[in-house]
Amino acid sequence: MTWILPTRTGQYVVGEAPRGAGLVAVGWGPLADEAVPPVAATSSFEADLDLLPLEATALGTRNVHGAELVVRRADGVRGARLARTGEVSLTQDADGGTHLVCPLADDVLGLAVTLHVRTHPAHDVVEKWADLRNRSEQPIELLRGWGGAFNVPTSGAAHVDLLGGAWSREFTPFRASLGAGTLSIGSRQGITSHTYAPVVTVVPAGTDGALRSAGTDAPVRYGVALAWSGSWRMALDAVPFADHVRVAAGPDDESGVLTLAPGDTLTTPVLAGVRVEGDADDLAHAWHAYQVTLARTRGLEHRPVVYNSWFATTFDVRVEHQLRLAEAAAEVGAEVFVVDDGWFRGRTTDRAALGDWEVDTDRIPGGLGPLADGVKALGMRFGLWVEPEAVSPDSDLYRAHPEWAHHVDGRPLETLRHQYMLDLGRPEVEEWVLGTLRRLLTETEISYLKWDMNRSIADGGRTAPGGDDWSWRHTQAYYRVLEMLRAEFPHVTVEACAGGGGRIDHAVLARTDVVWPSDETGPRDRLAIQHGFLGVLPAWTMSSWVTDLPDQLDPDRESGPASLEFRFVVAMAGVLGIGSDLLAWDDATRERAASFVDLYREIRSVVHTGLTRRHGAPADAACAVQYTGTDAVVVLAWRRAGEAPLTVRLGDLDPDARYRVRGTDEARSGKELATDGLVVPWTWRDCDVVRLDRV
Repeated sequence: MTWILPTRTGQYVVGEAPRGAGLVAVGWGPLADEAVPPVAATSSFEADLDLLPLEATALGTRNVHGAELVVRRADGVRGARLARTGEVSLTQDADGGTHLVCPLADDVLGLAVTLHVRTHPAHDVVEKWADLRNRSEQPIELLRGWGGAFNVPTSGAAHVDLLGGAWSREFTPFRASLGAGTLSIGSRQGITSHTYAPVVTVVPAGTDGALRSAGTDAPVRYGVALAWSGSWRMALDAVPFADHVRVAAGPDDESGVLTLAPGDTLTTPVLAGVRVEGDADDLAHAWHAYQVTLARTRGLEHRPVVYNSWFATTFDVRVEHQLRLAEAAAEVGAEVFVVDDGWFRGRTTDRAALGDWEVDTDRIPGGLGPLADGVKALGMRFGLWVEPEAVSPDSDLYRAHPEWAHHVDGRPLETLRHQYMLDLGRPEVEEWVLGTLRRLLTETEISYLKWDMNRSIADGGRTAPGGDDWSWRHTQAYYRVLEMLRAEFPHVTVEACAGGGGRIDHAVLARTDVVWPSDETGPRDRLAIQHGFLGVLPAWTMSSWVTDLPDQLDPDRESGPASLEFRFVVAMAGVLGIGSDLLAWDDATRERAASFVDLYREIRSVVHTGLTRRHGAPADAACAVQYTGTDAVVVLAWRRAGEAPLTVRLGDLDPDARYRVRGTDEARSGKELATDGLVVPWTWRDCDVVRLDRV
């Protein structure tokens, strides 16, 4: 028997595994209707369950190759032999999605596993997760507690595209070749981290470098992403001579152990997979279509043009200076004014006062209310920076509650950026954070909150029983606080930041409005970061600022700073922000900036809702990003020093429709623009913004 779960352009099909051992993947894509492939064990060293592409496996059900579930009961019973305990149900959710539920259990161990698979006609992504319940009378340790896997069919080796990096170098593309063995990436830092993004692309290799889809000339790509914001690990397992690569992921199984007490239930993070026939940007389109369903809106109400005061003031926050900056921000067209770090008492450096979230009335007399009123009188919203998970050793909060910091008794705490991390997984700490944010948002009319986190959790762990689950508890509490903000303060836009792109994944996208991809704002460096970001995440989540900071890494940095125009066009590729010291700009520069903010407003809806296609790469002599909407196309282009020409062959157009470059009389067909291309006119020396209207 098979079950079919339809997606936007295809279907995902599963069937019964032998001997009631759960479900097996049958097919994926537009022609996913084949029977379960036969399996023939070639020796007595492998069983059929080790060879079949099972939907979810456990050590004890599958014994030779990797498994997603590794468990141990308190009395030493290890492993689980899962078997179906009831009928598989296939139902339609209220939103039109198709939801498969398969009940499994090991009655000897006392563990029940309910496997979930879900699709939706709005996108091509398949979601998987599992509910785990301890039915025994003893605790069960989850040495690995992952909720399923995706089996990517291969023919020989597979190419694996991933995004790695470091602080200020996030979302850098890397490619690995995987013929046999396990490729593992992840984080032990309590957050997704700057080191790897929790998403990979698997491209099955063929004779010409990529497996082609039957009946088309398009390469087949498979993307897999984990929705988890704590420590995590993703494993890609290529068994020698097998016909697939198995991709599984979940909370990190090396730095912590989850324990289910008798009667406890745990739901694993969602693992999402998508299959496309096409290039890397076609895969990005598939991810972006899914990410729309995670967000509460793509509307402008939660994607304003931001001015942030950090680079103009650092910790020297004074009300009169902030209001002068606000006047300049309003002049250039900002829609929200955000006061960054340094607004609370004792916070004059990064060495003190985190946790003491009371306004510094010496520098801001009367509190935040009059400052917010002054900002609103200029026609802007008022926003505030917070770092609720952190605490300074030199703070009243830490002096009152040193036990609230992540620590292991008897082990000295490690200070990074002169601060500790609060153990948000403690109920009393979560309640304190909830109360602090409620107070701030109630006492002052704040409608934009930048939530930052500026160090990893290096001290995670407790000496109490069950203390290994510190990352799980911290992350779940983080989600609950974000969910409170959305439920009780729906007018507040939340920007997620962790020293730049240190905590970005589908779970964060579902609970916040925009994310800060990197602290690196040098424009050429930032363009490279945004190039990787847009390959898996959408422009309408990508906060990007114009600043006066130079590039730190780009090889052309010695040739001089990029122009103001270049900086604006880079930042216009997502959700525009400005972080420069506007009072250091002359009148002509501010007028020029205002004209770019006006231009951004003209193209913003296309940038945020159109299909994104990248042409070339930032390291090239010239490159561009295309956004294709229903009635208009926007092309943002950049080039390095010199006169490099650029012809962009536009994709995603209606070949029979006609498009006119704004400001000209010439209209060309979509087919012509795809084959002959658009010649970028280079309105400015090193960048351009071209808008084409469908006529």
